[in-house]
Amino acid sequence: MFFYNPTYLLFMAPAFILMMLTSWYVKSAYNKWSKVPSSSRLTGAQVAQRLINSSAYVTTGDGRGLLDVRIQGIGGNLSDHYDPRTKTLRLSQGVANSSSVAAIAVAAHELGHAMQDAEDYLPLRFRAALVPAVNVGSWLGWILIMVGLFLNMVNLAWLGVLVFSGGAVFALATLPVELNASARAKQLLAETGIIQSEQERRGVNNVLNAAALTYVAALVTAVLQLLYFASLLTGRRR
Repeated sequence: MFFYNPTYLLFMAPAFILMMLTSWYVKSAYNKWSKVPSSSRLTGAQVAQRLINSSAYVTTGDGRGLLDVRIQGIGGNLSDHYDPRTKTLRLSQGVANSSSVAAIAVAAHELGHAMQDAEDYLPLRFRAALVPAVNVGSWLGWILIMVGLFLNMVNLAWLGVLVFSGGAVFALATLPVELNASARAKQLLAETGIIQSEQERRGVNNVLNAAALTYVAALVTAVLQLLYFASLLTGRRR
């Protein structure tokens, strides 16, 4: 219904282009620095374990820092993530078993999320609280919008836009969480001496900054979708 609408394509074309460019940039940065070995010769899993053992960098109420965090291998490519429910850092094989600059950057970034969890970082908690509403709103919003337009019930369609807007709020809430995790990763890698040369610093920055752009692209996409629906319904009201 929407995807073949020229107006929809006009609204979303910038987002599609940005997503493609961002995807290319992330893959390019990761591929480039995955071929550059770090001077520490530590794999991504070893880097994560060393940072966990150095959890004195984290101040928590129980004083345990990151000592409860487990490291686990996972399939896929760049499927790395931290699971706060089980306190598990899951690293893909390309990160866990590689000693490249890209691998240690990704591993340190995910550990940054573990640090946020240990500190009860407010933006992380806020984002987690949004997940149930966003999961429902992502499909319910579409239904309300389509039914409202089909039945010419503009108010119902506006309710769908409001429900659907949770995705944009989630994308906005994700940005500070991801940027903060990257900032923590860069600081920890430098303070622990895991990266030492200017080339390694540049590589870590390149990989993490490229990854951050994916969240910017997701936010732009969500906002442009909302603007399209708002313009569509405003036209209907007229």
